[in-house]
Amino acid sequence: MTVAVLSSSNPLPRSSLQELATVSQAVLDAMPTALYVCAADGAILRYNRKAAELWGRRPRLGETDDRYCGSFRLYDLDERLLARADTPVAHVLRTGEPVFGLEVLIERPDGSRRIVMVQIEPLLDEQGDILGAINSFQDISDRKALELELRQSRQDLEDFFENGAVGLHLVAADGTILRANQAELDLLGYTADEYIGRPIADFHADAPVIRDILRRLARGETLDRYPARLKAKDGSMRHVLITSNVHFRNGTFHNTRCFTVDVTDQHQADEALQESQQRLAVTYEQAPIGIAEMDAAGRFVRVNPALSAIIGYTPEELVGRSFIELTHPEDHDDDAEQYARQVRGEIAHYSVQKRFLRKDGGIVFVNVLSSSVLDRQGQFRYGVRVVQDVTERLQAEERLRESERHVRELLEALPAAIYTTDAEGRITYYNQAAVDFSGRTPVIGSDEWCVTWRLFTPDGAPLPHDQCPMAVALKEGRAVRGAEAVAERPDGTRIPFIPFPTPLHDAAGRIVGGINMLVDITERKQAEEHQRVLIDELNHRVKNTLATVQSIATQTIRTSPDIETFSENFEPRLLSLSKAHELLTRRAWTGVNLRDIVCQELEPYDDGSNTRVRLDGPDLTLEPRVGLALSLVLHELTTNAAKYGALSTEQGLITVRWSTSEACSSDALRIDWIESGGPIVTPPTKRSFGTRLIERSVINDLQGRAQFDFDPTGLRCTLELLLHPRQL
Repeated sequence: MTVAVLSSSNPLPRSSLQELATVSQAVLDAMPTALYVCAADGAILRYNRKAAELWGRRPRLGETDDRYCGSFRLYDLDERLLARADTPVAHVLRTGEPVFGLEVLIERPDGSRRIVMVQIEPLLDEQGDILGAINSFQDISDRKALELELRQSRQDLEDFFENGAVGLHLVAADGTILRANQAELDLLGYTADEYIGRPIADFHADAPVIRDILRRLARGETLDRYPARLKAKDGSMRHVLITSNVHFRNGTFHNTRCFTVDVTDQHQADEALQESQQRLAVTYEQAPIGIAEMDAAGRFVRVNPALSAIIGYTPEELVGRSFIELTHPEDHDDDAEQYARQVRGEIAHYSVQKRFLRKDGGIVFVNVLSSSVLDRQGQFRYGVRVVQDVTERLQAEERLRESERHVRELLEALPAAIYTTDAEGRITYYNQAAVDFSGRTPVIGSDEWCVTWRLFTPDGAPLPHDQCPMAVALKEGRAVRGAEAVAERPDGTRIPFIPFPTPLHDAAGRIVGGINMLVDITERKQAEEHQRVLIDELNHRVKNTLATVQSIATQTIRTSPDIETFSENFEPRLLSLSKAHELLTRRAWTGVNLRDIVCQELEPYDDGSNTRVRLDGPDLTLEPRVGLALSLVLHELTTNAAKYGALSTEQGLITVRWSTSEACSSDALRIDWIESGGPIVTPPTKRSFGTRLIERSVINDLQGRAQFDFDPTGLRCTLELLLHPRQL
């Protein structure tokens, strides 16, 4: 089944646009280049498989919200995003001016990009009004990579030109020979100096022929095996076939490229054959269909050229051979039996459709009308067989059947639910995806309007089938776009979806049915909800982070006598917070490893020998807010150790142990920070900002406690905190 959409709104009058819109999808998909057609309002009417592959998506036909271009996004080569109204097709539809060779950048939904060259023609009606546009575009992304191959190809072409076995020469616009290869020179026996630089007309035996050749080439025509006679150096004539076209530069005749094939021997043979064929009757020569005379044994006595062309044998090869020999084995018996009856006089004529085996191995389908020529006594004298080649007609019929089968297979292969109805809304076709979507097998000719079990509006209200979008499309004669609905399956599950019902019209514009595609948007709805949750979570995290930064800045200012001291203390703390954020970002804010946090702070002092830093504890994944708070605590401990403690000397050692031992609840974590080998420790006379930051973070953010032991041999700090503190 072929479905054609003529416009995003109303049917268009018969025009080139309509012809493009109604061409078989199989023909469009067979085209070697990406192609799509737009209506005057920019709505995409048709596109082929190549276009969908380049876009990485399949736009909805006739959708005005997705018009001018089927790509996900479109940019110019400076990577400037082009609005839909600024696309090349939009320009052509506004101005009526074609666009050729423009390069743009297509972005696919998966983020990949391809550079394409567009060729856009406006489609006009007989009055010159714009009906739409056709855009043929091709992927040129790999062109740069092919430049090296192009250079190699040019070298190969140069070798092909100079050393090819077929004569080749280039001729300027004024008819002067610019270049010739060795095969050309050998053909006529001239040297390069004798041949190149002279007018090509000097070597043609027939002046009208060369004038006609040059005139056709000047018009831009391509010559294919054009017969001519050339004068060789030894005075002989060489019959040649010339294949040539013109190379234009900027619209100006630059030179011709001519292949010269020597067919002198073939020409002589053809002349002998023509003399033989001239002896045949004029009727046989002029008849456009095959004609043959047969003897009583079914052997060819005389054949015309048309029959010779049909079977692929020359008349000489056919004469004396039985038509049964050239008949397909499966068609032998019927034709042979009826011809025998004709010879016996039982029938005067008969017709049969059968297959001939061509000389080249091919098969040709023919209709044969066999009649008898009788003598005066009424006895069989010879048979006359009229043969008509019907291969192309049968092939066209088969292609039509194959096209219909292909369309049906295509609809079956589509992942989206597709179904069709007649003009009254009765279901006439559905694909397997429609069965999977609706959770039931629709009843053709009985189910109406939709293949679903029950329908609801997006807010949950029941939606009668005779009021669904497909019913509206058929009753009002228009495509319905932008509607959403919810389908309920017999098992009770519900699926949100977007329908795309479109009426189908006959040649007179009457509605003969409709086609609908149901697109499951469950994942989109889930994604929207997930995005909302993520945004709420992001807002919460940003607020918490800003509050933490504000607190650090405020407390640092209070304890800093000048701006230099503030900068010296504030920036490392902010950097520590930033590094913790980086660790969380690597894991998409799902958590952070405790060992990674500790290692990050002590990395500048850890040489890997376990003489400066020792870590002991299991792998633990902390919640993001626990990891952020703990990173600030560890930063303050590390900074203090580097300034006054164990890390301020070469012999100092930091040992960090953590556990969730039996002494703690299963939801608690203990961390022991132990310094040794550093300067003698004396208790501080007053609490520093670092100490207050540690205590406040552990108590307020982690709902735990921090204990300091200023042992003369080294500072000891014990942290006890909840792994999953309550949200405050």
